Amino acid sequence: MQTLLADADIRIGGTREWDLQVHDERFHARALAQGSLGLGESYMDGWWDTASLDGLLLRLIRARLDERVHGIGELLDGVRAHLFNLQRGHRSYVVGERHYDLGNDLYAAMLGRRLVYSCGYWRRADDLDAAQEAKLDLCCRKLGLRPGMRLLDIGCGWGEMLKYAAERYGVSGVGVTISREQADYARQLCTGLPVEIRLQDYRELDERFDRIVSIGMFEHVGAKNYRTYFDVARRCLGADGLFLLHTIGSNVSRRRTDPWIARYIFPNSMLPSAAQIAQASERRFVIEDWHNFGTDYDRTLQAWRDNVEAAWPRLPSRYDERFRRMWRFYLAGSMASFRARRIQLWQIVLSPEGLAGGYVAPR
Repeated sequence: MQTLLADADIRIGGTREWDLQVHDERFHARALAQGSLGLGESYMDGWWDTASLDGLLLRLIRARLDERVHGIGELLDGVRAHLFNLQRGHRSYVVGERHYDLGNDLYAAMLGRRLVYSCGYWRRADDLDAAQEAKLDLCCRKLGLRPGMRLLDIGCGWGEMLKYAAERYGVSGVGVTISREQADYARQLCTGLPVEIRLQDYRELDERFDRIVSIGMFEHVGAKNYRTYFDVARRCLGADGLFLLHTIGSNVSRRRTDPWIARYIFPNSMLPSAAQIAQASERRFVIEDWHNFGTDYDRTLQAWRDNVEAAWPRLPSRYDERFRRMWRFYLAGSMASFRARRIQLWQIVLSPEGLAGGYVAPR
């Protein structure tokens, strides 16, 4: 174990902020036998600590230790993903029940003034709230929203995008989510606006809209359903419409996610690659614009971490110490992945037939 960590410039018992302090000697065997699952679970159990969790995980990722140490759980996850469609039927609602329904109190404490659980746009922003408003406005500008248009939000979260678009751009809209907590909150948030919120699987949609937006939802679609997803968007979009897809993306095509993430954070999720998106959208859409601002996600995650760390003393006791360590590992691992450029944040604008004269992309 020490040899592997040395490759990542991490010392056991060292004095640098990213060095690892072991509290239980069983950690070594567990991490070697179970890979990322063992590393994350042993942290949750308090078997080790570090002054900079994101700093340590960044060095592990840059040294590609996650590609050199694999556990049986990772192999089993791969078999399950191959044999079953993990994002269809009742399974499509699991991530809503286990992650997004954890509690609006947690997300309100972490996400800032707006409950927007996706990357902010920091080009001209100095704080999280400004970055999230800038992201929402960027989406509206990329879609060319105008009063009277009808907007579909696939995976509408807590309704912030639809509320912003209705208030600032004069559109009406429909939002679908598989989270009851999100749906209830979004309905209250959008009271008095021409917005309808549905607890509904995206595959059930079959009606016409002028524009479609989907922010931070495609990560839950799954490779076996990518073509179906684009088919749904195509049948719901008018011939002269635009579709904005905002998603985290992987540099490598895969059909499963990290085993620790799958077990504790986003069950049945996976990050799409550029190749998978391009292949699934072929013959369905023309790609008008592809914008990568993944480095902004590291800054967004740092702001979320600062918010939630300050809020722990005020949150209910159900968010116990093991949950807090789980959440810290999740946020730190995400920061490290974006900082290492292992994963990206893409906004992709698509049209059904290609816009006459071309598309000028706002930034």
